[in-house]
Amino acid sequence: MRRFVDILVALISLAALSPLLVAVMLAVCISSPGNPFYGGWRAGKDGRNFRMWKFRTMIGGAAKMGPITGKNDPRVTPLGRILRKTKLDELPQFFNLLLGDMTLVGPRPESPEIVALYTSSQRVVLAVKPGVTGRVQLDSDDESETIPEGVKAYDYYLTHLMDRKLRMDLDYLRGRTVLTDVKIVLATAGLMFRAFARR
Repeated sequence: MRRFVDILVALISLAALSPLLVAVMLAVCISSPGNPFYGGWRAGKDGRNFRMWKFRTMIGGAAKMGPITGKNDPRVTPLGRILRKTKLDELPQFFNLLLGDMTLVGPRPESPEIVALYTSSQRVVLAVKPGVTGRVQLDSDDESETIPEGVKAYDYYLTHLMDRKLRMDLDYLRGRTVLTDVKIVLATAGLMFRAFARR
C-alpha cells in the first residue's frame, strides 16, 4: 500500500509541478553555469546507495569541499539560498520517489560516509526507505544556519547534530502510523507555504 501511494503521489506531483520544475531548472542554468541538477549519494534501505536528486544550489564542484553546509556557506549561490529556504531544491526527489529509492515519509537520507559512522543501534533507521519528508526533515529546516561560522561544519555536525537527529528518526519509526505520516505531510505543506509567504 505504501508503495502504491508513493507512485501515485510522485506521478501526480510531477505532472502538476512540471511547469515549476522547468522554470526552476532554467533559473538555475541562467544563474550559475553547470548542470541544474545535483545527484548526491545517499544510503537507502539496507544501506544500498542511490543518487538523491535535487536542484543544484551550490557552485560547481562544491561537493568536493565537504558534505555538510555551514552558516553563510560561500558555496551556496544567491538563487540557491532561495531554493533551499522554500524547499524548491528538493522537488526532483519526486523522481526518487517514483523510482522507489525513497518513500514519501521516512527517516532523513544521509550520505554513506556519515552512515559508516553509525552504531549498530543507529543503523536500525536503514531498515526502511528514507523519506522525501519526515520528522527530522521538518526539524532541520534551517540546519545550516545552526552551524556557527568559523567551525568545520562536518565535525560540528557529527558532534552536535547527528545523534539528536538519529534519535528523532528512531522515535518516529517506533510510533510510525498512517496518521503520523499524514500529519508530517500536512506540516511539510504548511512549512513550504509559510516559506513562500515570506518571499
